[in-house]
Amino acid sequence: MNLVKKLLTRRDPRTQLVPLYNSVVQTARQPWWYAEAGVPDTLDGRFDMIAAILSLLLLRLEAEGNPGLEPVARLTEIFIDDMDGQLRQIGIGDVVVGKQIGRMISAIGGRLTAYREAMNADEGLQPALIRNLWRGEPGPEARPDMVAEAMLALAARLAETDWPTLRDQGLPTA
Repeated sequence: MNLVKKLLTRRDPRTQLVPLYNSVVQTARQPWWYAEAGVPDTLDGRFDMIAAILSLLLLRLEAEGNPGLEPVARLTEIFIDDMDGQLRQIGIGDVVVGKQIGRMISAIGGRLTAYREAMNADEGLQPALIRNLWRGEPGPEARPDMVAEAMLALAARLAETDWPTLRDQGLPTA
């Protein structure tokens, strides 16, 4: 009976990572990104900002090697679940949600690749940010230099923070 109880009450392995994911969303929702740095304050802009911050975290976890693989997968699952819920909350129906989630999965993969390459590129992070946050067309209020500086500072703080601290306390703040 004890084995059956254990099987039925098994915890979702993602549960422990939900607060970390929530800190990603909280960081991406800071008004500064939109009001001062000119990231579009739209559904797409907010998605892109969450994807950018999440990408930095996933890149940090990739640096852990094999121990980072499971958290990367779990955080991606949490992201997908969150986006699914957000789409349903704004009234998108079941038939369309699946297609949208497919696009979002593709988008997070593309952003992860773009930011991984940009972090090691001579031209820096700005071109990738312009392509992904402003869809290649930054308006006059866009400040990709400010966003790049803030993202690089966050990446540096992430690199300095060990995995147990990240998992337990969330993203490091300035």
